Amino acid sequence: MPEVLFAPWRYEYLVSDKKNGCIFCDAAASRDDDGSLVVHRGRRVFVLLNRYPYTNGHVMVAPYAHTAWLSDSDGATLSELIETVARAQKILVSHYRTDGLNVGINFGSAAGAGVADHYHVHVVPRWAGDTNFMTVAGDVRVVPETLSDTRSRLAPLFAETAA
Repeated sequence: MPEVLFAPWRYEYLVSDKKNGCIFCDAAASRDDDGSLVVHRGRRVFVLLNRYPYTNGHVMVAPYAHTAWLSDSDGATLSELIETVARAQKILVSHYRTDGLNVGINFGSAAGAGVADHYHVHVVPRWAGDTNFMTVAGDVRVVPETLSDTRSRLAPLFAETAA
């Protein structure tokens, strides 16, 4: 009989109403950065933790504007977006001692976008050997740091590296 691996934190996501509102617009409008997992607010874009991360430090950079396509953003937003992704890269490599990063955007649900009408850039820290038997055998990821600990760790680092 196979072993059972439990990931109860995923249940909240699985049963959530994914068609109710926009998580990015909600986070952008929230005054509770701890609760909304926002670690940095810029002029045109902001950074928040992924509530269901692939690894510790998995952040998303999103424009405040509810925009589905990168090509719909103005030059100032695009400039701040890439500068903020670069800041996230520098912070994660330096303070999480990552061996690499995955950076990506999925446009449209057919491409895997969980929120298809508000684009966002994923910045995912990676370490040599972080794909292990848990993911392969159990379709489970081990994320040893809580989201509140990750937010407490990253928010001051974004404030220190303010442009």
